[in-house]
Amino acid sequence: MNSNVRNSMLSVAGLIMAGGGIAGPALAAQATPAEKAAAALVSEKGRSAHRVGHEYQAQPNFYYCGPASTRIALSAAGKTVSQDELAEKLGTTEAGTDSALDITRVLNEYTGGTYKTTEISADVASDEQVERLRADVLAAVDADRPVVANIRGSALDVDGVTHSYAGHYLTVVEYKDDGDTVRIADPGAPDAPEYWMGIAELANWIAGRGYSS
Repeated sequence: MNSNVRNSMLSVAGLIMAGGGIAGPALAAQATPAEKAAAALVSEKGRSAHRVGHEYQAQPNFYYCGPASTRIALSAAGKTVSQDELAEKLGTTEAGTDSALDITRVLNEYTGGTYKTTEISADVASDEQVERLRADVLAAVDADRPVVANIRGSALDVDGVTHSYAGHYLTVVEYKDDGDTVRIADPGAPDAPEYWMGIAELANWIAGRGYSS
């Protein structure tokens, strides 16, 4: 499903980069301010893993991944909305859902405006962008707010299974290992609807597009 991000319009709000965990005294001097902020977030929350309660629903056709992923995210907030209603609000057609901006707009319409859109520019995510994604996932999932990602190409999950899409939306519903690994609810894979993936692998899957968190 083709769903290009309008790069010039994507927000760069919420600039918080994360580290993989809490640095010990020997490493603290080497940690960047972003890594320290991420470590503080994990420490404040007091957990290295968290799962958002949600209701999975597969997409009914090849172009409804945007509505389906949005519905999964909204279910965590107790919102029961049909994919058809969401498709109308998102402007979804057989060409797909235009961008992560539309996902954020509709999520905010139902949840009161807590989501933001973040772009991962270029074809490969930088270290900074990987750490930012980690921090955004930690913050959103700790708040019981799933992350909706716009991805393209191929990526390997932790079991070595390849997932490939020309363009797709999916939902991040859980993290573990202080955000090193995330669990994806994939509306396009009803036979294996959830799988774990490394945060850097996910960041590179998103590269060139964006996510709502």
